[in-house]
Amino acid sequence: MSTLVYRFEEIAPRPLRPEVFELDGISRAAVEAHYKLYEGYVAKRNEILARLADVDVSAANQTFSELRALKVDLTFAIGGIKNHELYFGHLGGPGGAPEGAFDDLVTRHFGSADAWRADLKATGMAGRGWAWTAYDWDEGRLFNYLGDAQNTFPVWNATPILALDTYEHAYFIDYAVNRAGYIDAFLKNLDWDVVQKSYDSLHI
Repeated sequence: MSTLVYRFEEIAPRPLRPEVFELDGISRAAVEAHYKLYEGYVAKRNEILARLADVDVSAANQTFSELRALKVDLTFAIGGIKNHELYFGHLGGPGGAPEGAFDDLVTRHFGSADAWRADLKATGMAGRGWAWTAYDWDEGRLFNYLGDAQNTFPVWNATPILALDTYEHAYFIDYAVNRAGYIDAFLKNLDWDVVQKSYDSLHI
């Protein structure tokens, strides 16, 4: 038997900071329900990697359909983990305008913080899943990218700095169909210290 080699350790969901349960305009009930979804992605990632270790790639009747299904599901689960860890990680702050070097970059590439905020909100309204502010290394600038699924990342060679979840599960408990109101609340709760650390880690 020739199996794929997947040496991995199970991971556990990252706990949320206490501040994330006390957001302005996003209820504790909504956060708790949203976090359970993230926990599900972590569990699915662990399950799929364990199953991949038993896939026989040398079988004579191998059609690769099972492998394909597992690989697609894995990208969706891992995307769900990474997106939500970025999303939850920078919530729990006072919101307001960007600060520091990140603010300088936003102003350079969007003209102003207000223009960046308007573009991010419009991107979130236009999409069905995620909007990211990401640094595109090939372009050498920030963009607000749109993704309609957990496994549609911004673009190759771009690093997300900020993630806005616009799936209905993120806002329906508090806002029903008022996605715009939820996005405004999201922006009011950003922790710019965390966003700045994500930016600093890029060493631009």
